[in-house]
Amino acid sequence: MDEILRLFPKQIRDNMEKQIAKRWGSLQEIRFRLHQPIELIFDYDIEWMNHPIPTAEDSVFVVNQLSEFSLYRLSDELREGFITIEGGHRVGIAGKVNTVNGAVKAIQHITFFNIRIAKQRIGVSQHIIPYLYENGYKNSLFIGAPQTGKTTYIRDLVRIISTGWENVSPKKVGVIDERSEIGASIKGIPQHDLGPRTDVLDACPKAEGMMMMIRSMSPEILVVDEIGSKEDVEALLEAINAGVHVVCTIHGNSITELKKRPSIRPLFKQQVFERFILIDQKQVGKVNTIYDETMQNLLRKKRYVVR
Repeated sequence: MDEILRLFPKQIRDNMEKQIAKRWGSLQEIRFRLHQPIELIFDYDIEWMNHPIPTAEDSVFVVNQLSEFSLYRLSDELREGFITIEGGHRVGIAGKVNTVNGAVKAIQHITFFNIRIAKQRIGVSQHIIPYLYENGYKNSLFIGAPQTGKTTYIRDLVRIISTGWENVSPKKVGVIDERSEIGASIKGIPQHDLGPRTDVLDACPKAEGMMMMIRSMSPEILVVDEIGSKEDVEALLEAINAGVHVVCTIHGNSITELKKRPSIRPLFKQQVFERFILIDQKQVGKVNTIYDETMQNLLRKKRYVVR
């Protein structure tokens, strides 16, 4: 975790390393707020680091470490509100926002940081991929609340689909990674293993990126994280009409809830998705149910698993 610890001044770094000790594997986030105790969020617990309390000088130190002493080189990231660092970890930032004609130009006086720890869980999708394949991959939608593991699942699915499994041959996969969370790319190079037949459009708006990927890279499977807008839905419909299969995630608690969203309704009206994977809200990363298009729970049926 050197790429995380290096962000902090020495006293904070040393105390943090002692408090976390051998628990890096269960750490989800580090929240660093000016003049407040540092918050450490683990899988099933929250702890506070009460000493030292971050000062303005500490905040400047973190910004300099993130930008390598050049905020100009991070102008796009500062406007988006997050920075991806080595190892695929994402640092969300907040503070004083500068706007031009009502649009965000940059964030200045950065005083809040949310360091989200990137974890690639190789093999996490092995037990579910047989339910998503039947004479070909099915258009699939992962549904769950924030931070329940949706992105972790589709990241591993990308790797498996791109590599191939059992008697299923590898497929060309196109990933639209608008928020740099699936591949966690730095300078266009994914920090996570996405398999040998995967192409990534990093930091690209989803709707525009889907069409770009189809035109330029001819994917067989298109993977998109966190759909939701009208534009996303229109692009998905175009992709499917072009013969591309899709795997997506969406924030939600149930299919019933999603059907009430005006922007999402066309996907249900046209019966786009053939698999709905619901992730438990209380047990991070646990798949409760996999429905087919008839709303039959496939987990009650036996499927062979990837070995």
